[in-house]
Amino acid sequence: MDLSRRHLLAGLGSAPVLLSASAAMAQGIQPKRGGVLNVILNPEPPVLQIGINNQTPTLIQGTKITQGLLKFSPTLEPMPELAKSWTVSPDGLVYEFKLQENVKWHDGRPFTADDVIFSVMSFNKEVAPRLRGVIAGIAEATAPDPHTARFVLKQAFQPFLLCFDATALPMVAKHVYDGTDFRANPANARPIGTGPFKFVEWQRGNFVRMERFDGYWKPGQPYLDGILWRVIPDGQSRRLAIQSGQVQMTTATDIEPFDIPALRQAPNLDVVTKGWEYFSPLFWFEVNHRIKPFDDKRVRQAMSMALDRNFIVNRLWFGLGKAATGPISSTTRFHDPSVKLAPFDMNKAKALLDEAGVRANAQGVRGSFKYVIPPYGEIWNRMGEYFRQAMRQIGFEVTLESTDAGTWASRVANWDYEATSNVLYQFGDPTLGVERSYVTSNIQKILFTNTAGYSNPKVDELFAKARTSGNEAERKAAFSEVQKLLVEDMPLLWVVEVNYPTVTDKRLRNAVQLGTGNHASFDDVFLA
Repeated sequence: MDLSRRHLLAGLGSAPVLLSASAAMAQGIQPKRGGVLNVILNPEPPVLQIGINNQTPTLIQGTKITQGLLKFSPTLEPMPELAKSWTVSPDGLVYEFKLQENVKWHDGRPFTADDVIFSVMSFNKEVAPRLRGVIAGIAEATAPDPHTARFVLKQAFQPFLLCFDATALPMVAKHVYDGTDFRANPANARPIGTGPFKFVEWQRGNFVRMERFDGYWKPGQPYLDGILWRVIPDGQSRRLAIQSGQVQMTTATDIEPFDIPALRQAPNLDVVTKGWEYFSPLFWFEVNHRIKPFDDKRVRQAMSMALDRNFIVNRLWFGLGKAATGPISSTTRFHDPSVKLAPFDMNKAKALLDEAGVRANAQGVRGSFKYVIPPYGEIWNRMGEYFRQAMRQIGFEVTLESTDAGTWASRVANWDYEATSNVLYQFGDPTLGVERSYVTSNIQKILFTNTAGYSNPKVDELFAKARTSGNEAERKAAFSEVQKLLVEDMPLLWVVEVNYPTVTDKRLRNAVQLGTGNHASFDDVFLA
Protein backbone atom coordinates (compact mmCIF):
# COMPACT_ATOMS: atom_id res chain seq x y z
CA MET A 1 0.00 0.00 0.00
CA ASP A 2 1.36 3.39 -0.98
CA LEU A 3 0.89 5.73 1.94
CA SER A 4 1.62 9.43 1.65
CA ARG A 5 3.94 11.08 4.15
CA ARG A 6 1.30 13.72 4.85
CA HIS A 7 -1.30 11.16 5.89
CA LEU A 8 1.26 9.10 7.76
CA LEU A 9 2.38 12.03 9.88
CA ALA A 10 -1.21 13.06 10.52
CA GLY A 11 -1.96 9.64 11.89
CA LEU A 12 1.11 9.45 14.09
CA GLY A 13 0.39 12.64 16.01
CA SER A 14 -0.07 10.97 19.36
CA ALA A 15 0.91 13.74 21.79
CA PRO A 16 -2.21 15.09 23.55
CA VAL A 17 -2.80 18.78 22.95
CA LEU A 18 -5.20 19.27 25.85
CA LEU A 19 -4.94 19.78 29.60
CA SER A 20 -3.89 16.21 30.37
CA ALA A 21 -2.27 15.08 33.59
CA SER A 22 1.13 16.14 32.23
CA ALA A 23 -0.22 19.60 31.49
CA ALA A 24 -1.69 19.77 34.97
CA MET A 25 1.74 18.96 36.41
CA ALA A 26 3.26 21.71 34.26
CA GLN A 27 0.89 24.10 36.01
CA GLY A 28 2.09 22.89 39.38
CA ILE A 29 -0.88 20.56 39.96
CA GLN A 30 0.31 17.07 40.86
CA PRO A 31 -2.18 14.34 39.85
CA LYS A 32 -3.49 12.67 42.97
CA ARG A 33 -4.33 9.00 43.07
CA GLY A 34 -7.40 7.84 44.94
CA GLY A 35 -10.89 8.93 45.75
CA VAL A 36 -14.30 8.09 44.32
CA LEU A 37 -15.94 10.55 41.94
CA ASN A 38 -19.66 11.02 42.55
CA VAL A 39 -21.62 12.00 39.45
CA ILE A 40 -25.31 12.39 38.71
CA LEU A 41 -26.87 10.01 36.17
CA ASN A 42 -30.06 11.56 34.82
CA PRO A 43 -32.29 10.06 33.69
CA GLU A 44 -31.37 6.49 34.47
CA PRO A 45 -30.67 4.76 31.15
CA PRO A 46 -32.46 1.55 30.11
CA VAL A 47 -29.10 -0.21 29.49
CA LEU A 48 -25.43 0.70 30.04
CA GLN A 49 -23.88 -0.46 26.77
CA ILE A 50 -23.09 2.24 24.22
CA GLY A 51 -24.38 1.29 20.79
CA ILE A 52 -27.35 -0.63 22.12
CA ASN A 53 -28.59 2.67 23.52
CA ASN A 54 -27.27 6.09 22.46
CA GLN A 55 -29.18 8.40 24.76
CA THR A 56 -27.00 10.94 26.54
CA PRO A 57 -26.82 9.27 29.99
CA THR A 58 -25.75 5.98 28.39
CA LEU A 59 -23.01 7.71 26.42
CA ILE A 60 -21.63 9.74 29.32
CA GLN A 61 -21.29 6.86 31.78
CA GLY A 62 -20.52 4.26 29.11
CA THR A 63 -17.39 6.00 27.83
CA LYS A 64 -15.65 5.23 31.12
CA ILE A 65 -15.99 1.51 30.35
CA THR A 66 -16.13 1.34 26.55
CA GLN A 67 -13.57 3.00 24.28
CA GLY A 68 -13.15 3.85 20.61
CA LEU A 69 -10.12 3.72 18.37
CA LEU A 70 -9.81 7.52 18.43
CA LYS A 71 -10.76 10.56 20.46
CA PHE A 72 -11.06 14.16 19.28
CA SER A 73 -9.70 17.54 20.29
CA PRO A 74 -11.97 20.62 20.59
CA THR A 75 -11.06 21.41 16.96
CA LEU A 76 -11.99 17.83 16.04
CA GLU A 77 -8.46 16.70 15.28
CA PRO A 78 -8.17 12.91 15.73
CA MET A 79 -6.08 11.70 18.66
CA PRO A 80 -4.96 8.19 19.64
CA GLU A 81 -7.07 6.01 21.91
CA LEU A 82 -7.19 2.25 21.29
CA ALA A 83 -5.42 2.99 18.00
CA LYS A 84 -1.93 4.32 18.68
CA SER A 85 -1.46 5.43 15.06
CA TRP A 86 -3.18 5.28 11.71
CA THR A 87 -2.44 5.80 8.04
CA VAL A 88 -4.61 6.83 5.10
CA SER A 89 -3.74 6.06 1.49
CA PRO A 90 -3.37 9.04 -0.88
CA ASP A 91 -6.60 8.12 -2.67
CA GLY A 92 -8.51 8.11 0.62
CA LEU A 93 -9.64 4.51 0.21
CA VAL A 94 -7.44 2.57 2.64
CA TYR A 95 -7.34 3.19 6.39
CA GLU A 96 -4.98 1.17 8.54
CA PHE A 97 -5.00 1.37 12.34
CA LYS A 98 -2.14 0.18 14.53
CA LEU A 99 -3.57 -0.81 17.89
CA GLN A 100 -2.23 -0.22 21.36
CA GLU A 101 -0.51 -3.31 22.71
CA ASN A 102 -1.23 -5.10 25.98
CA VAL A 103 -4.85 -3.92 26.03
CA LYS A 104 -7.19 -6.25 27.93
CA TRP A 105 -10.89 -6.56 28.29
CA HIS A 106 -12.17 -6.34 31.83
CA ASP A 107 -12.55 -10.13 31.92
CA GLY A 108 -8.84 -10.52 31.18
CA ARG A 109 -9.06 -11.52 27.52
CA PRO A 110 -6.78 -9.62 25.09
CA PHE A 111 -8.17 -6.88 22.87
CA THR A 112 -7.21 -7.57 19.24
CA ALA A 113 -7.91 -6.45 15.71
CA ASP A 114 -10.53 -9.19 15.46
CA ASP A 115 -12.53 -7.27 18.06
CA VAL A 116 -12.22 -4.13 15.94
CA ILE A 117 -13.45 -5.83 12.78
CA PHE A 118 -16.32 -7.46 14.66
CA SER A 119 -17.27 -4.19 16.38
CA VAL A 120 -17.49 -2.31 13.09
CA MET A 121 -18.73 -4.90 10.62
CA SER A 122 -21.09 -6.89 12.86
CA PHE A 123 -22.08 -5.17 16.09
CA ASN A 124 -22.28 -1.53 14.98
CA LYS A 125 -23.47 -2.45 11.51
CA GLU A 126 -26.59 -3.87 13.15
CA VAL A 127 -27.19 -1.54 16.10
CA ALA A 128 -25.94 1.87 14.82
CA PRO A 129 -28.57 3.03 12.32
CA ARG A 130 -26.91 6.36 11.52
CA LEU A 131 -23.70 4.57 10.47
CA ARG A 132 -25.23 1.86 8.31
CA GLY A 133 -24.59 3.85 5.16
CA VAL A 134 -21.00 4.47 6.22
CA ILE A 135 -20.36 0.82 7.05
CA ALA A 136 -22.04 -0.26 3.82
CA GLY A 137 -19.34 1.78 2.07
CA ILE A 138 -16.60 -0.49 3.41
CA ALA A 139 -15.50 -2.90 0.69
CA GLU A 140 -13.12 -4.91 2.84
CA ALA A 141 -12.28 -5.14 6.55
CA THR A 142 -9.38 -7.32 7.64
CA ALA A 143 -7.00 -7.95 10.51
CA PRO A 144 -3.56 -8.57 8.94
CA ASP A 145 -2.19 -9.24 12.43
CA PRO A 146 -3.54 -9.03 16.02
CA HIS A 147 -2.60 -5.35 16.30
CA THR A 148 -3.58 -4.07 12.85
CA ALA A 149 -7.08 -3.32 11.54
CA ARG A 150 -7.44 -2.42 7.88
CA PHE A 151 -10.46 -0.96 6.09
CA VAL A 152 -10.78 -0.51 2.35
CA LEU A 153 -13.58 1.79 1.24
CA LYS A 154 -15.58 1.46 -1.97
CA GLN A 155 -15.04 5.16 -2.54
CA ALA A 156 -13.37 7.99 -0.65
CA PHE A 157 -15.29 9.18 2.39
CA GLN A 158 -13.91 12.35 3.97
CA PRO A 159 -15.33 12.06 7.51
CA PHE A 160 -14.43 8.37 7.99
CA LEU A 161 -12.05 9.00 10.90
CA LEU A 162 -14.75 10.97 12.75
CA CYS A 163 -16.69 7.73 13.09
CA PHE A 164 -14.19 6.12 15.45
CA ASP A 165 -15.01 7.95 18.65
CA ALA A 166 -16.44 5.71 21.38
CA THR A 167 -19.81 7.45 21.18
CA ALA A 168 -20.10 6.60 17.48
CA LEU A 169 -18.26 3.29 16.94
CA PRO A 170 -17.70 1.72 20.37
CA MET A 171 -15.37 -1.26 20.53
CA VAL A 172 -17.05 -4.33 22.01
CA ALA A 173 -15.68 -7.76 22.85
CA LYS A 174 -16.22 -10.28 20.07
CA HIS A 175 -16.13 -13.18 22.50
CA VAL A 176 -19.00 -11.59 24.47
CA TYR A 177 -21.32 -10.64 21.58
CA ASP A 178 -20.52 -12.91 18.63
CA GLY A 179 -23.38 -15.30 17.88
CA THR A 180 -25.80 -13.62 20.30
CA ASP A 181 -28.83 -11.37 20.02
CA PHE A 182 -26.92 -8.09 20.46
CA ARG A 183 -29.86 -6.21 21.96
CA ALA A 184 -30.70 -8.98 24.46
CA ASN A 185 -27.17 -9.80 25.56
CA PRO A 186 -26.79 -9.71 29.39
CA ALA A 187 -23.61 -7.66 28.93
CA ASN A 188 -25.77 -4.68 28.02
CA ALA A 189 -26.57 -4.34 31.72
CA ARG A 190 -23.11 -5.48 32.87
CA PRO A 191 -20.79 -4.09 30.18
CA ILE A 192 -17.28 -5.39 29.61
CA GLY A 193 -14.87 -2.92 28.05
CA THR A 194 -11.24 -1.87 27.78
CA GLY A 195 -11.67 1.41 29.63
CA PRO A 196 -10.10 2.59 32.88
CA PHE A 197 -13.15 1.67 34.94
CA LYS A 198 -14.94 -1.64 35.13
CA PHE A 199 -18.57 -2.23 35.96
CA VAL A 200 -19.28 -3.46 39.49
CA GLU A 201 -22.94 -2.96 40.36
CA TRP A 202 -26.17 -1.44 39.09
CA GLN A 203 -28.81 -0.91 41.74
CA ARG A 204 -31.67 0.30 39.57
CA GLY A 205 -33.24 3.53 40.69
CA ASN A 206 -30.29 4.24 42.95
CA PHE A 207 -26.78 4.05 41.48
CA VAL A 208 -24.29 2.52 39.06
CA ARG A 209 -20.89 1.73 40.56
CA MET A 210 -17.60 1.40 38.70
CA GLU A 211 -14.13 0.82 40.09
CA ARG A 212 -10.59 1.21 38.81
CA PHE A 213 -9.53 -1.49 36.34
CA ASP A 214 -6.08 -2.50 37.57
CA GLY A 215 -5.28 -4.09 34.21
CA TYR A 216 -5.80 -0.83 32.29
CA TRP A 217 -3.40 -0.40 29.40
CA LYS A 218 -2.11 3.05 30.44
CA PRO A 219 0.47 2.53 33.22
CA GLY A 220 -0.42 4.24 36.48
CA GLN A 221 -3.91 5.20 35.35
CA PRO A 222 -6.67 5.84 36.13
CA TYR A 223 -6.11 8.04 39.16
CA LEU A 224 -9.58 7.67 40.64
CA ASP A 225 -10.46 4.59 42.69
CA GLY A 226 -13.89 4.55 41.12
CA ILE A 227 -16.97 6.41 39.97
CA LEU A 228 -20.40 6.30 41.60
CA TRP A 229 -23.21 7.38 39.28
CA ARG A 230 -26.12 8.50 41.42
CA VAL A 231 -29.68 8.47 40.11
CA ILE A 232 -31.43 11.59 41.44
CA PRO A 233 -34.76 12.17 39.66
CA ASP A 234 -35.64 15.53 41.26
CA GLY A 235 -34.08 18.62 39.70
CA GLN A 236 -33.74 20.62 42.91
CA SER A 237 -32.17 17.64 44.68
CA ARG A 238 -29.60 17.48 41.88
CA ARG A 239 -28.80 21.16 42.35
CA LEU A 240 -28.40 20.71 46.12
CA ALA A 241 -26.19 17.66 45.55
CA ILE A 242 -23.63 19.62 43.50
CA GLN A 243 -23.85 22.71 45.71
CA SER A 244 -23.27 20.74 48.91
CA GLY A 245 -20.49 18.54 47.52
CA GLN A 246 -22.46 15.28 47.62
CA VAL A 247 -21.55 14.97 43.95
CA GLN A 248 -18.54 16.50 42.22
CA MET A 249 -19.90 16.75 38.68
CA THR A 250 -23.14 17.23 36.76
CA THR A 251 -23.52 16.96 33.00
CA ALA A 252 -25.88 17.74 30.12
CA THR A 253 -29.42 18.33 31.45
CA ASP A 254 -28.70 17.36 35.08
CA ILE A 255 -29.01 20.99 36.16
CA GLU A 256 -31.89 23.05 34.88
CA PRO A 257 -30.88 26.14 32.86
CA PHE A 258 -32.61 28.47 35.33
CA ASP A 259 -30.31 27.21 38.10
CA ILE A 260 -27.06 27.84 36.22
CA PRO A 261 -26.74 31.61 36.92
CA ALA A 262 -26.69 30.96 40.69
CA LEU A 263 -24.24 28.07 40.38
CA ARG A 264 -21.85 30.28 38.40
CA GLN A 265 -21.55 32.40 41.55
CA ALA A 266 -20.86 29.48 43.91
CA PRO A 267 -17.26 29.69 45.23
CA ASN A 268 -16.78 25.90 45.23
CA LEU A 269 -17.95 25.27 41.65
CA ASP A 270 -16.86 25.75 38.06
CA VAL A 271 -19.36 25.97 35.18
CA VAL A 272 -18.23 25.42 31.58
CA THR A 273 -20.17 25.00 28.34
CA LYS A 274 -17.29 23.77 26.19
CA GLY A 275 -16.83 20.12 25.33
CA TRP A 276 -19.73 19.77 22.89
CA GLU A 277 -17.84 20.63 19.71
CA TYR A 278 -18.04 17.08 18.36
CA PHE A 279 -21.76 16.78 19.06
CA SER A 280 -23.20 20.25 18.32
CA PRO A 281 -26.55 19.34 19.98
CA LEU A 282 -29.61 20.62 18.12
CA PHE A 283 -33.00 20.79 19.86
CA TRP A 284 -36.12 20.47 17.74
CA PHE A 285 -39.84 19.86 17.93
CA GLU A 286 -40.87 16.85 15.87
CA VAL A 287 -44.21 16.00 14.29
CA ASN A 288 -45.21 12.68 12.76
CA HIS A 289 -45.68 13.22 9.01
CA ARG A 290 -47.97 10.18 8.80
CA ILE A 291 -50.65 12.10 10.68
CA LYS A 292 -52.65 14.88 9.05
CA PRO A 293 -52.21 17.80 8.78
CA PHE A 294 -48.48 17.34 9.52
CA ASP A 295 -47.97 15.85 6.04
CA ASP A 296 -48.44 19.37 4.59
CA LYS A 297 -45.24 21.45 4.66
CA ARG A 298 -47.27 24.65 4.91
CA VAL A 299 -48.58 23.47 8.28
CA ARG A 300 -45.07 22.70 9.47
CA GLN A 301 -43.87 26.08 8.20
CA ALA A 302 -46.67 27.81 10.10
CA MET A 303 -45.81 25.91 13.29
CA SER A 304 -42.20 27.02 12.90
CA MET A 305 -43.21 30.67 12.43
CA ALA A 306 -45.17 30.46 15.71
CA LEU A 307 -41.97 29.79 17.69
CA ASP A 308 -40.10 32.76 19.15
CA ARG A 309 -36.62 31.24 19.21
CA ASN A 310 -34.94 34.24 20.80
CA PHE A 311 -37.41 34.13 23.68
CA ILE A 312 -36.80 30.41 24.04
CA VAL A 313 -33.00 30.81 24.17
CA ASN A 314 -33.02 33.75 26.57
CA ARG A 315 -35.96 32.97 28.86
CA LEU A 316 -36.14 29.19 28.90
CA TRP A 317 -32.53 28.14 28.26
CA PHE A 318 -31.05 31.19 30.05
CA GLY A 319 -28.58 31.81 27.27
CA LEU A 320 -27.24 28.24 27.12
CA GLY A 321 -27.29 28.16 23.34
CA LYS A 322 -28.33 30.16 20.31
CA ALA A 323 -31.35 30.25 18.05
CA ALA A 324 -31.24 27.55 15.39
CA THR A 325 -31.17 28.69 11.78
CA GLY A 326 -31.68 25.33 10.08
CA PRO A 327 -30.85 21.62 10.17
CA ILE A 328 -27.06 22.01 10.41
CA SER A 329 -25.71 23.70 13.53
CA SER A 330 -23.42 26.70 13.11
CA THR A 331 -20.64 24.70 14.82
CA THR A 332 -20.86 21.80 12.35
CA ARG A 333 -18.89 21.61 9.10
CA PHE A 334 -20.70 22.86 5.98
CA HIS A 335 -23.18 25.02 7.88
CA ASP A 336 -24.45 27.62 5.39
CA PRO A 337 -24.99 30.96 7.20
CA SER A 338 -26.97 32.31 4.25
CA VAL A 339 -29.80 29.83 4.93
CA LYS A 340 -32.32 31.31 7.34
CA LEU A 341 -35.59 30.19 8.86
CA ALA A 342 -38.68 32.30 8.33
CA PRO A 343 -38.91 34.76 11.27
CA PHE A 344 -41.34 34.56 14.16
CA ASP A 345 -44.69 35.87 12.88
CA MET A 346 -48.01 34.68 14.29
CA ASN A 347 -50.11 36.46 11.67
CA LYS A 348 -48.25 34.91 8.74
CA ALA A 349 -48.45 31.53 10.48
CA LYS A 350 -52.24 31.79 10.71
CA ALA A 351 -52.51 32.92 7.09
CA LEU A 352 -50.41 29.97 5.97
CA LEU A 353 -52.66 27.56 7.85
CA ASP A 354 -55.70 29.11 6.17
CA GLU A 355 -53.99 28.64 2.81
CA ALA A 356 -53.39 24.98 3.67
CA GLY A 357 -57.10 24.52 4.38
CA VAL A 358 -56.58 24.04 8.11
CA ARG A 359 -59.16 26.60 9.19
CA ALA A 360 -60.37 27.52 12.64
CA ASN A 361 -63.86 26.68 13.86
CA ALA A 362 -66.14 29.09 15.72
CA GLN A 363 -64.06 28.61 18.86
CA GLY A 364 -60.84 29.40 17.00
CA VAL A 365 -59.60 25.80 17.08
CA ARG A 366 -58.04 24.28 13.95
CA GLY A 367 -57.31 20.88 15.44
CA SER A 368 -55.78 19.02 18.37
CA PHE A 369 -52.93 16.62 18.96
CA LYS A 370 -50.82 15.07 21.72
CA TYR A 371 -47.24 15.93 22.58
CA VAL A 372 -45.01 13.37 24.37
CA ILE A 373 -42.56 15.09 26.74
CA PRO A 374 -39.05 13.55 26.83
CA PRO A 375 -38.27 12.77 30.49
CA TYR A 376 -34.97 14.65 30.81
CA GLY A 377 -35.85 17.30 33.36
CA GLU A 378 -37.82 20.48 33.94
CA ILE A 379 -36.49 22.26 30.85
CA TRP A 380 -38.18 19.62 28.71
CA ASN A 381 -41.44 20.18 30.58
CA ARG A 382 -41.11 23.93 30.08
CA MET A 383 -40.38 23.50 26.40
CA GLY A 384 -43.51 21.38 26.15
CA GLU A 385 -45.54 24.05 27.94
CA TYR A 386 -44.16 26.73 25.65
CA PHE A 387 -44.96 24.63 22.58
CA ARG A 388 -48.53 24.13 23.79
CA GLN A 389 -48.99 27.86 24.30
CA ALA A 390 -47.43 28.76 20.95
CA MET A 391 -49.60 26.25 19.11
CA ARG A 392 -52.69 27.52 20.91
CA GLN A 393 -51.94 30.99 19.51
CA ILE A 394 -52.37 29.65 15.97
CA GLY A 395 -55.37 27.44 16.77
CA PHE A 396 -54.05 24.04 17.81
CA GLU A 397 -54.99 22.46 21.13
CA VAL A 398 -52.09 20.38 22.46
CA THR A 399 -52.30 17.77 25.22
CA LEU A 400 -49.03 17.06 27.02
CA GLU A 401 -48.14 13.47 27.92
CA SER A 402 -45.46 12.48 30.44
CA THR A 403 -43.55 9.21 30.39
CA ASP A 404 -40.28 7.56 31.44
CA ALA A 405 -37.10 7.36 29.35
CA GLY A 406 -37.63 3.82 28.11
CA THR A 407 -41.26 4.36 27.15
CA TRP A 408 -40.53 7.64 25.39
CA ALA A 409 -37.73 6.02 23.37
CA SER A 410 -39.95 3.08 22.47
CA ARG A 411 -42.89 5.23 21.41
CA VAL A 412 -40.82 7.50 19.19
CA ALA A 413 -38.96 4.54 17.70
CA ASN A 414 -42.26 2.84 16.86
CA TRP A 415 -43.84 6.02 15.43
CA ASP A 416 -46.40 5.92 18.25
CA TYR A 417 -46.60 9.68 18.72
CA GLU A 418 -48.09 12.78 17.14
CA ALA A 419 -45.56 15.33 18.37
CA THR A 420 -42.53 15.33 20.65
CA SER A 421 -39.11 16.97 20.95
CA ASN A 422 -35.57 15.73 20.76
CA VAL A 423 -31.91 16.73 20.77
CA LEU A 424 -29.63 15.02 18.28
CA TYR A 425 -25.87 15.12 17.92
CA GLN A 426 -24.21 16.00 14.61
CA PHE A 427 -20.81 14.31 15.12
CA GLY A 428 -18.72 16.88 13.29
CA ASP A 429 -20.07 16.25 9.79
CA PRO A 430 -23.60 16.33 8.30
CA THR A 431 -23.18 12.89 6.75
CA LEU A 432 -22.64 11.40 10.20
CA GLY A 433 -25.19 13.19 12.33
CA VAL A 434 -27.62 15.14 10.13
CA GLU A 435 -28.41 12.95 7.14
CA ARG A 436 -29.91 10.18 9.28
CA SER A 437 -32.93 12.31 10.20
CA TYR A 438 -34.01 13.16 6.64
CA VAL A 439 -33.17 10.46 4.09
CA THR A 440 -35.95 8.13 2.98
CA SER A 441 -33.77 5.04 3.35
CA ASN A 442 -33.48 5.72 7.09
CA ILE A 443 -37.21 5.72 7.86
CA GLN A 444 -36.98 2.98 10.44
CA LYS A 445 -38.60 1.94 13.70
CA ILE A 446 -35.39 2.77 15.53
CA LEU A 447 -34.73 5.81 17.70
CA PHE A 448 -32.57 8.59 16.21
CA THR A 449 -33.44 7.68 12.63
CA ASN A 450 -35.92 9.44 10.33
CA THR A 451 -38.76 8.70 12.74
CA ALA A 452 -40.83 11.64 11.47
CA GLY A 453 -41.22 9.88 8.12
CA TYR A 454 -40.03 12.76 5.93
CA SER A 455 -39.20 11.94 2.31
CA ASN A 456 -37.90 14.06 -0.55
CA PRO A 457 -36.04 12.33 -3.44
CA LYS A 458 -33.99 15.48 -4.16
CA VAL A 459 -32.84 15.64 -0.54
CA ASP A 460 -31.92 11.95 -0.73
CA GLU A 461 -29.93 12.63 -3.88
CA LEU A 462 -28.02 15.56 -2.38
CA PHE A 463 -27.14 13.74 0.83
CA ALA A 464 -25.92 10.79 -1.25
CA LYS A 465 -23.80 13.10 -3.38
CA ALA A 466 -22.21 14.68 -0.30
CA ARG A 467 -21.67 11.27 1.27
CA THR A 468 -19.94 9.74 -1.73
CA SER A 469 -17.90 12.70 -2.94
CA GLY A 470 -14.26 12.96 -1.98
CA ASN A 471 -14.20 16.60 -3.09
CA GLU A 472 -14.71 19.23 -0.40
CA ALA A 473 -16.17 21.83 -2.77
CA GLU A 474 -18.71 19.34 -4.13
CA ARG A 475 -19.73 18.35 -0.62
CA LYS A 476 -20.14 21.99 0.39
CA ALA A 477 -22.35 22.73 -2.63
CA ALA A 478 -24.52 19.68 -1.98
CA PHE A 479 -24.94 20.51 1.70
CA SER A 480 -25.81 24.14 0.92
CA GLU A 481 -28.54 23.02 -1.46
CA VAL A 482 -29.88 20.44 0.97
CA GLN A 483 -30.12 23.07 3.73
CA LYS A 484 -32.19 25.30 1.45
CA LEU A 485 -34.56 22.44 0.59
CA LEU A 486 -34.96 21.34 4.18
CA VAL A 487 -35.72 24.87 5.40
CA GLU A 488 -38.39 25.04 2.69
CA ASP A 489 -39.88 21.64 3.59
CA MET A 490 -39.49 22.11 7.37
CA PRO A 491 -39.53 18.38 8.22
CA LEU A 492 -38.60 19.24 11.81
CA LEU A 493 -38.97 22.46 13.79
CA TRP A 494 -35.38 23.34 14.69
CA VAL A 495 -35.23 25.57 17.74
CA VAL A 496 -31.98 25.80 19.73
CA GLU A 497 -28.31 24.99 19.24
CA VAL A 498 -27.74 23.88 22.82
CA ASN A 499 -24.63 24.58 24.91
CA TYR A 500 -25.03 22.19 27.81
CA PRO A 501 -23.31 23.16 31.07
CA THR A 502 -20.90 20.93 32.96
CA VAL A 503 -20.76 21.86 36.63
CA THR A 504 -17.79 20.57 38.61
CA ASP A 505 -16.35 20.85 42.09
CA LYS A 506 -13.21 23.00 41.87
CA ARG A 507 -11.18 20.06 43.19
CA LEU A 508 -12.00 18.00 40.09
CA ARG A 509 -9.35 18.22 37.37
CA ASN A 510 -9.39 17.36 33.65
CA ALA A 511 -13.12 16.63 33.46
CA VAL A 512 -13.59 18.58 30.20
CA GLN A 513 -10.65 18.43 27.80
CA LEU A 514 -11.84 16.94 24.51
CA GLY A 515 -14.26 17.95 21.80
CA THR A 516 -16.50 15.32 23.38
CA GLY A 517 -16.28 16.89 26.85
CA ASN A 518 -17.30 14.52 29.61
CA HIS A 519 -17.97 11.75 27.07
CA ALA A 520 -14.37 10.68 27.71
CA SER A 521 -12.63 7.81 29.48
CA PHE A 522 -11.63 9.89 32.53
CA ASP A 523 -8.38 7.95 32.86
CA ASP A 524 -6.50 11.17 33.75
CA VAL A 525 -9.24 12.80 35.84
CA PHE A 526 -8.38 13.29 39.49
CA LEU A 527 -9.56 15.00 42.66
CA ALA A 528 -6.97 17.52 43.83
